[in-house]
Amino acid sequence: MYSLITNSKKGTLLDELVQSLETCHRFYLNVAFINFSGLQLLLDPIQKAAENGATGKILTGTYLNFTEPYALTRLKAFPHIDTRIFVATQQTGFHPKAYIFEYENYYKVIVGSSNITQHALKSNIEWNLQIITKDGNEDETFISEIMEAYSMIWDSSEILDDTFINDYAHFLKERKKDLVVQESFPMFFQFTRGPSIKPNMMQELAMEKLLHLREKHQEKALVIAATGTGKTYMAAFDVKQTKPERLLFLVHREDILRKAESSFKKVINLKDKSTGILSGTSKEHQADYLFATIHSMKNIYEQYEPDHFDYIIVDEAHHATSPRYVEVLEHFKPKFLLGMTATPERTDGGNIFDLFDNNVPMEIRLRDALEYDLLVPFHYFGITDESGVDLKDSENLTPDQIAQRLSVHRRVDFIIEKMNYYGHDGLKRKALGFCMTIAHAEFMAAEFNQRGIKSMALSGQDSVTKRESYTKLLEAEDSDLEVIFTVDIFNEGIDIPGVNLVMMLRPTQSSIVFTQQLGRGLRKKDNKEFLTVLDFIGNYSKSFLIAIALNGRRFYDKDSVKTSVKRNFSDLPGATHIQLDEISKQQILEQIDFENFSTLAYLKNTYNEFKNLNSGRIPWLLQDYLKIDSAPDPVKFFSRSGSFKARNYIEFLDKVEPNNAQVMELLGNSLFMSVLTDLSQKLPLVRLHENVLITYLLTHETCTLAAAKTELLAYLDAVDDETILHAFRTLNMDFSDKGELKSTRPLAILDDRNVLHRTEEYSLILADECYRPFIEDVLHYGRMRYLKTFGSLNYGIPHLKLYEEYTMRDIAVVSNYKKIHSSFRGQGVLKNDEINHYFYFVDLHKGDDVEERVNYKDKFINTKQFQWESPNATKVNSDRGQDFINAEKRGVTLHLFARKFKKIDNVTSKFIYLGKINPLSYRNEKPIEIQYKLQNEVPWELYQEFEPELLK
Repeated sequence: MYSLITNSKKGTLLDELVQSLETCHRFYLNVAFINFSGLQLLLDPIQKAAENGATGKILTGTYLNFTEPYALTRLKAFPHIDTRIFVATQQTGFHPKAYIFEYENYYKVIVGSSNITQHALKSNIEWNLQIITKDGNEDETFISEIMEAYSMIWDSSEILDDTFINDYAHFLKERKKDLVVQESFPMFFQFTRGPSIKPNMMQELAMEKLLHLREKHQEKALVIAATGTGKTYMAAFDVKQTKPERLLFLVHREDILRKAESSFKKVINLKDKSTGILSGTSKEHQADYLFATIHSMKNIYEQYEPDHFDYIIVDEAHHATSPRYVEVLEHFKPKFLLGMTATPERTDGGNIFDLFDNNVPMEIRLRDALEYDLLVPFHYFGITDESGVDLKDSENLTPDQIAQRLSVHRRVDFIIEKMNYYGHDGLKRKALGFCMTIAHAEFMAAEFNQRGIKSMALSGQDSVTKRESYTKLLEAEDSDLEVIFTVDIFNEGIDIPGVNLVMMLRPTQSSIVFTQQLGRGLRKKDNKEFLTVLDFIGNYSKSFLIAIALNGRRFYDKDSVKTSVKRNFSDLPGATHIQLDEISKQQILEQIDFENFSTLAYLKNTYNEFKNLNSGRIPWLLQDYLKIDSAPDPVKFFSRSGSFKARNYIEFLDKVEPNNAQVMELLGNSLFMSVLTDLSQKLPLVRLHENVLITYLLTHETCTLAAAKTELLAYLDAVDDETILHAFRTLNMDFSDKGELKSTRPLAILDDRNVLHRTEEYSLILADECYRPFIEDVLHYGRMRYLKTFGSLNYGIPHLKLYEEYTMRDIAVVSNYKKIHSSFRGQGVLKNDEINHYFYFVDLHKGDDVEERVNYKDKFINTKQFQWESPNATKVNSDRGQDFINAEKRGVTLHLFARKFKKIDNVTSKFIYLGKINPLSYRNEKPIEIQYKLQNEVPWELYQEFEPELLK
């Protein structure tokens, strides 16, 4: 039996090797080189093979000196493995890639292109042919030949011993001193033709989006990108494409200036422009391109005319809402203002989004940065804490009490054992250990020092000078400092690109904090291949938050998180690897099953977690939740179908901030609450038009068709009159039913000249400064979230984006349905007659309570084909029947929407849009069973969520 193994969403070579090692009797590997980045991913499967009684032989070589000495040291430590080294010569190279597994009655052989490195096993384009032998002479001959060839190489190879490893390591060390590294094409080509460099994918995308903003006459923008993703270079590339006469680059720390100036010079030919530094030690304020600290600029900004600088860049823009920044920025009137930040949550008061006109053309969070290869991959190992520490009642304990339980000698020994077992990238260990309290960090440092591992504790109580001093020691190859134990992670002083090991030594009580801690070690640095993450998971009740953090998606449901856990988060990009041991995995899955993500208790805990990260301040605005990576989805706080009722965010605050005076005042205005509820219940937006029109009416009493088109084109690539007029009529409540007309007050009225007028009620609310900010917030949040999800593309009519979520009623909006919109619900198939489009809504897993008469046999045949049953009364010869089976001939368009379950945690699920479908064949009638071809193949990660039982 033959099959091709490639690295894809469907699986990787690593998956196959793990399964094979854990089930075989013997194994024989023959690979040209082995790096620790790949071997680390196989440590536990190799150990599992030993526990199962399997033994193995591994052949590797010195060809091109790619094999790493540390990998050989780790292999030598396994007593059930015999390892040999083929020493390549100039005449005889060594380049095989073969994996042989022996079972009781057959062999499995994998031959192809992959060596043992993280990228070869997980993310490179690799082709490997898998052959599983059957009974018969032909297979026996093949196995005999391959084992004979293996034995010949084995006999001519050297035994792996300490002497060989030491000699090989010494050779590589000496050779490295004289070696000039030459990158492969095009990297080598790019850096040898002159000083200029090329933008990476993120920078190219940012340049495109900034250009798009300026074309639509926008003058401000905020770019959010994870630390280490190249924001300064991105700004330089944008300056290169805009060619301003004068530039101001503002920062809050002097040590950033020289580096920023240098980056700009690498990107831009500045022969015609002078550059200069304005700081405490330099006063080159007449330069064309000026790099200045905010402190120095504040002292002289009035010497410049407001329009002196064409382009102003604010680095680390989360500081830009502080009074000194505001004073300077209010003076200048540049043609374009660009803010850059990795952490918009760290503001000095005020709203950073408002400062940049709520234009966020680019947002690169952790998962995006991994996808774009802007950060190093991480290898995460979730380890059951077997040290005997009991944290079952941790929710009832103070941090000091938890820290006291964690501070035991046996646990320190267990942590060091696992730290040594899993190892790290590079020669020197450079580790961060995240602890519960300062006392816990100091205990860990003392215990590690006592065991000969040079360590120290740092916290926010230490001076910036001290933190910087010790972080430099940690990064220095000639320093003996190996571990820094820390508590609070929110100070900018702790930024250590060289970190190669992160240890989570406290219970995960916040998915946001977990993500931030993880990010501390992901910055790229020369020769850094990956980050090792060791998470010691105890028996505490909130360990499922680890799964939510690793899932990496802001919008998720319980079932999708469970699927990610079961499949080891296989949809994460690149060579990133997540491995939970079986005990931890089972514990997390049980907790997810037990937890209801929609109860007030759960949402209150989620809110309080976020509030703590907001310095304990009430997050009054929905936009606050856009600031922090892995922040909760605030729309879930006011879902109508949960176990409690909150129609908008203020009503939710009433439940989690009882007796708050400001909340009580807001609740007291019924008109305001009606308007806020109406806008809130439209979130998240599936069409931008109504939002933009209502936003325009914030500052205008009327809106014409021409004005609407101009406003919309500031956000969208193209608009059409038909959809604008439909949005006008939607706001006029032309498509609302009697109940909605009775309970909701319109914000705008449409006259017979197609001019939209702001209502008196809306004007009344906007005139009151107590209420207006909340109306503006829900509008801004809706627009920003829409643009992040849909971008500026015009998806046509119906306005549908593949694999986004929709309710049935949403489809009435996006298809310009001109009848009562509430009629678009309650059935499995709906039609918009005006455009001749059908919309199929399918529940894939009906549940035990569904009667057989409506339990249709709707299912995926594969990722390209779907089986659907019509409503029970449908005949083949009826108009509807003919539309279903002869759609193309009859000029009918069919759309497929699916959801796994009708409800999860008692909350009605939305449908996911799977695209257009075309009929292939049919049989029977009343109902008709029809096979449809999907125009777009379902992505594997989505398919495995829909049909997990097909993948077992």
